[in-house]
Amino acid sequence: MKNRTAGGAGGSADGPADLPLDQVRTLLAVVDEGTFDAAAAALHLTPSAVSQRVKALEQRTGRVLLLRTKPVRATESGEVLVRLARQVAQLERDAYTELGLTAAGEATRVPVAVNADSLATWFLAALTRVPEELRLFFELRCEDEDHTAALLRGGLVTAAVTSSSDPVPGCSVRALGRMRYLPVASGAFVARHLTGDLRDALATAPVVTFDRRDDLQDGFVRGLGNEAGASRTGRHFVPSSEAFAEAVAAGLGWGLVPEVQAGPLLRAGRLVHLAPGRAVDVPLYWQQWRLDFPALATVTEAVLAAAAGALRS
Repeated sequence: MKNRTAGGAGGSADGPADLPLDQVRTLLAVVDEGTFDAAAAALHLTPSAVSQRVKALEQRTGRVLLLRTKPVRATESGEVLVRLARQVAQLERDAYTELGLTAAGEATRVPVAVNADSLATWFLAALTRVPEELRLFFELRCEDEDHTAALLRGGLVTAAVTSSSDPVPGCSVRALGRMRYLPVASGAFVARHLTGDLRDALATAPVVTFDRRDDLQDGFVRGLGNEAGASRTGRHFVPSSEAFAEAVAAGLGWGLVPEVQAGPLLRAGRLVHLAPGRAVDVPLYWQQWRLDFPALATVTEAVLAAAAGALRS
């Protein structure tokens, strides 16, 4: 007979242990709130009860689910259950709505991960396509497009704009289009730093990058044939899409700016295209849970429509 007590070990010869939803929801609360004490307050439980539920769930699964850091973080196994908890919660909300057990017009929260350049250029226009009467409220998590999939994998968001075409487990993928970036700098910067061979000059001239993980500028220089990449010593880190473009226009360094942002600055004479005919295209994808619930389906339709009008095919 299977052990069905809260503190039972993980299963028997008859098959895997069941997963008590109260324990799974408690795990989600700890991850969302960051500490056991905060989760206890949110759930109206004692910290001891929260800790006991998490330990019982770890015993059932036979895996460590949380890293007891500050804030608490889910392990790889914990991320699977966090994603499950969010999906169950969404399915419950949809079921209550269909049964008429929720208040009319009750708001639905939709957590989405999106890269900064998309957020600054086209993504907000997608959200405005969602009918206001649906009462959807968005929780946007801004992250580099190479890393937004990690938020989806961890169950922190229900959908993400990502550069990866490889689906996160339990998710579907659709191509959005390509975001084009232009290598640009101010005219004064070009006169000071880029008068020689461009391939060599870009490897030593000051460069603007988004953060320490931003490899776009280095990749562009390597594409010109200089394996050294962009300057390793003269780097400005500007973690804002709008401020990034302004930093380049102000002459702090050269950089790759989204075409839609660079265009007006080029026409105004504030920027110079460093290599006419050359650009960097970053393919973007929309990854989302495979669960079919109305809120996410509506957002997906809006995102695909906005991307079709803003990105290159």
